[in-house]
Amino acid sequence: MTIRVLLADDQALLRSAFRVLVDSEPDMEVVGEASDGAEAVRLTRQERADVVLMDIRMPGTDGLAATRMISADPSLAHVRVVILTTFEVDDYVVESLRAGASGFLGKGSEPDELLAAIRVAAGGEALLSPTATKGLIARFLAQGEGADGHDPVRSERLAALTVREREVLVQVAGGHSNDEIADRLEVSPLTVKTHVNRAMSKLGARDRAQLVVIAYESGLVRPRTD
Repeated sequence: MTIRVLLADDQALLRSAFRVLVDSEPDMEVVGEASDGAEAVRLTRQERADVVLMDIRMPGTDGLAATRMISADPSLAHVRVVILTTFEVDDYVVESLRAGASGFLGKGSEPDELLAAIRVAAGGEALLSPTATKGLIARFLAQGEGADGHDPVRSERLAALTVREREVLVQVAGGHSNDEIADRLEVSPLTVKTHVNRAMSKLGARDRAQLVVIAYESGLVRPRTD
């Protein structure tokens, strides 16, 4: 199945470069280009995009607001947003994850990394790239959620999970794949996938990236300080 990609960036030159790259792949195609967030939301609906490559800083409606709009629309539940940013340490990246983005990628990434990001997002996986920034994301997520660094509401929602589902959630928050989690917990990858899907359903998460956010905001997983 062809992955339908929407490009949202206020720089026409960048959009053109991304279009050439994406359209060169046999399993994906660019179905539209937007220069601001409002246009991105409209075209996402109109062109039935699967993945939106979203710049954060755009005139008018920015990428953060657009991501929130896409995530809040039940008819766009299948859409995955990948944030493209010049500065991967930008606070807005974390807010975008909270708003429903599947992950983020630096604009300076290699072409193969960008194409892989589209495929990963389309497959419902979390894209927290590069790995070294996970600790930074965790630190930001732990800020402003109460004196003990977590959100009590999120913590209460974890009560709906079984012990095994909580164990799997901790592994997901660590950035591990289903196969890696299966090895760690000595179960089958299919069993892990079932637990992940059940945790997503119980916690109202759109994808694995949202599970990571919930794991940190609830206090189930603590940010690393090193």
